Amino acid sequence: MDAKASKIAPEIDLSPYRVFSRENWASLRADTPLTLTLEEIKNLSSINDRLDLDEVVEIYLPLSRLLSLYVAATQGLFKATARFLSAGDGKVPYIIGVAGSVAVGKSTAARVLEKLLARWPNTPKVSLVTTDGFLLPNAELRRLGLMERKGFPESYDGQALLNFLARVKAGEAQVKAPLYSHLVYDVIPGEEVVIDRPDILIVEGLNVLQSARPGKEAKAIPFVSDFFDFSIYMDADETMLRQWYVERFMTLRQTAFRKPESFFRRYADLDEDEALATANGLWDRINLPNLRENILPTRPRASLILHKGQSHRIEEVALRKL
Repeated sequence: MDAKASKIAPEIDLSPYRVFSRENWASLRADTPLTLTLEEIKNLSSINDRLDLDEVVEIYLPLSRLLSLYVAATQGLFKATARFLSAGDGKVPYIIGVAGSVAVGKSTAARVLEKLLARWPNTPKVSLVTTDGFLLPNAELRRLGLMERKGFPESYDGQALLNFLARVKAGEAQVKAPLYSHLVYDVIPGEEVVIDRPDILIVEGLNVLQSARPGKEAKAIPFVSDFFDFSIYMDADETMLRQWYVERFMTLRQTAFRKPESFFRRYADLDEDEALATANGLWDRINLPNLRENILPTRPRASLILHKGQSHRIEEVALRKL
C-alpha cells in the first residue's frame, strides 16, 4: 500500500512488515466460515470497545485463517523434529501473545480469537490466560511502594510467569495460573485457572513482548515472548487511547465502580468534572508513561500489528515478513 498512508510503517521500503489496508486484509478471508453468532459477538466485546460483525468478518476471520496455516506448519515442524530425535514427546502447545496499551482492546481481541480458533473444523483445544494474574498482590505492591507503578514490568512476578509458560510449553498437564479480579483490583487468594495441555494458548497482557532486564550477575534471562509462536500488538494513537481510557472510566463510574466491593468505589460519587480530572490524571501519571516507556517500544517485536482508528475499527494490518 502507499507508504504515506501507513501509520504502522511510514518507511515502507525499509519495514520488516507487509502493510495491508482494511479492504486488502479482508480479502484474505477466502472461504473461512463465520462460526460466531451476533449474540456471541456482542458478548465478547469489552466496555466501550465496539466489536461488530464487520470487524469479525473483515479482520478476525482472515487472522484466524492465517493462524490455522501457521499452527499446521508448526505442528509439521514439530513432528519432523521428533522423528529426527526419535522422540516420543507429547504435543507442544502453539502459544499466541496479545500485547498493547490499556484501553486498546486486547481483551476483546483475545476472546474473539479464542472463540474462532476453537471452532476450526478439527476443533482444537484453546485456552486463554491474562498476565494480570501474575501481578504482585496489592499488599506486596504497597510494601514495595509500587501501587502507582501497577502494570509496569516491576509490578509483576516475572519468574512465576516464566515458570508457568515453560511448564505449558513443555507439555505438562494441569499447569495452574493465578486469577485476578478487576473489580477488587487484586489477585484473588487461592483462586486459579488450570491450563491442561491445550493445542493453542493465548496469553494477553500489557508487557508480554518486553525484553528481560539484565540481572546483576549478567545471567541469561529468557523473555516471556521467547515462548510465543506468534504475537499480536494492538495499536492506536496516543490521543485515541487517552480518549478510550477516559470514556471507559466514565462508564465504569456509573456501573462497576458503584458495587460495594469495588476497589474504585470512591470514584463513583465524583461529579463529572472531578471524574474527568481523575481519569485524565490516572492516564497521565500511570498509563501514559507505561505506554511510552515499556509497551510501545515492544511493537516492532510483534508478528502482527493491528492498528485501530477513531471508531475502534482496525484500519491497517501489518504482518511481519518471514
